[in-house]
Amino acid sequence: MSQALLKMEKITKAFSGVKALNEVDLEVQKGSIHALVGENGAGKSTLMNVLSGVYPYGTYSGTITYENEIARFRTIHDSESKGIVIIHQELALIPELSIYENIFLGHEKSRLGIIDWNREKEEARYFAEEVGLQEDIYTPCKYLGVGKQQLVEIAKALSKSVKLLIMDEPTAALNDNDSEALLELIVKLRRERGVTVIIISHKLNEILKVADRITVLRDGSTITTMENDGTISQNNVIRSMVGRDMTNLYPPHTAERRDLALEVKNWEVYSPTVEGKKIVDRVSFKLHYGEIVGIAGLMGAGRTELALSLFGKAYGINIKGEVFKDGKLLRLNCVKNAIDNGIAYIPEDRKLSGLILDEDTVTNISLPNLERFSKRGVMNHAAEVRAAERYTEEIHIKSTSVFQKTRMLSGGNQQKVLVARWLCNNPDILILDEPTRGIDVGAKYEIYTIIQELAASGKAVLFISSELPEVIGMSDRVYVMNEGRFVGELCKEDISQEKIMQLIIEDNGGDKNET
Repeated sequence: MSQALLKMEKITKAFSGVKALNEVDLEVQKGSIHALVGENGAGKSTLMNVLSGVYPYGTYSGTITYENEIARFRTIHDSESKGIVIIHQELALIPELSIYENIFLGHEKSRLGIIDWNREKEEARYFAEEVGLQEDIYTPCKYLGVGKQQLVEIAKALSKSVKLLIMDEPTAALNDNDSEALLELIVKLRRERGVTVIIISHKLNEILKVADRITVLRDGSTITTMENDGTISQNNVIRSMVGRDMTNLYPPHTAERRDLALEVKNWEVYSPTVEGKKIVDRVSFKLHYGEIVGIAGLMGAGRTELALSLFGKAYGINIKGEVFKDGKLLRLNCVKNAIDNGIAYIPEDRKLSGLILDEDTVTNISLPNLERFSKRGVMNHAAEVRAAERYTEEIHIKSTSVFQKTRMLSGGNQQKVLVARWLCNNPDILILDEPTRGIDVGAKYEIYTIIQELAASGKAVLFISSELPEVIGMSDRVYVMNEGRFVGELCKEDISQEKIMQLIIEDNGGDKNET
């Protein structure tokens, strides 16, 4: 029987009197990959922050035993000195610094206060090779994709002599190929280096592929720990996570296609950073009221750039083409033009581009609607609060009050705040870019339901997702995008992963723009 590397017993942690963790137990075997799953707000990240010293000893109750010793970590440096390293979902790299500088950031190789740069570079090359990072170590991290930035974080962990590696949603922002490569690396670290791994993820297919054991948290409590012996299914895990069976991952939806809402003709967008590079190439499409139209494609296909450029030219230069709404030609020269014309956009990164995390729900909901809540430049705060309370109740945002800072909300509830913002604005057309990224299966279902209710009420929805099952499950039609161009259109009865990938593979890079 394997030896326990870590035991967390009866861990309880509260914020402002509200228990985020309630007597949670977790036991992790040495040399294993242990998955921690649960809905947003279940307490997964809080538990790992307790373990790593982000929430120091004395701010929680319960016992942590690590390597057969009672652990009382007061800072993250205390836990790292024992070989516990956490990689958060928001990567802690400095974009302007090089790969080797980031690998040793915070634990530089120095003697008498002087950094030994040659030693850092030599060791950085070794750790970069260990994780399969082939880029020059002098490359600034801002030029790396998210998948390679993850490799830099893992190399940094190896440089700290990691024994227990905690990874919070490591594949949330990765495409399928990068996710597969990262999972293989995790297995390699366990097999060749004996690293124990705790992985937090909502991607249950990945969890079942690599984890030895799975612990489920719900509402701040431990529900069960399962041995991944090949007999459990995603539905077993989902049932434990949400407390019920979910026979359908997507709500039933019947499109009632109405009048033409949006028509885009020959839309072209050039990169603002790479001279002469065309990101969106003569894209044309139609979107009707009452329908959900998906855009599928691989990472880098240009989906987000298309969405942002349509939202008041928020991305790109030398933009050409025409946009018609209700048959009328629009001049979308800024974001305000788009909002004034009834177009809303929910970005793929809610924390970086969507929310003001240090502000409350009231402020975040009213942000694009200030004119509605003001008269002669004076804000009607009472009206703001009433609107926030209305939409909080309407779409079931879980919070202590509408005055709670959005930073303290779970990912799913943060996403609902963004939805509430635009419900308050009452747009005609919603562009949703990765609307369920990084949220759990239960919260996803709630977001899907809201989206379908919006379409049923007559809104037109453009739905972008990297998860092909999600595009297929939600869309009435799908446009397939590859290398900046639309290479095909699929109707509801024809949509499948195989047909989407076939259109991408068959695209020869020629002048195709089928709509």
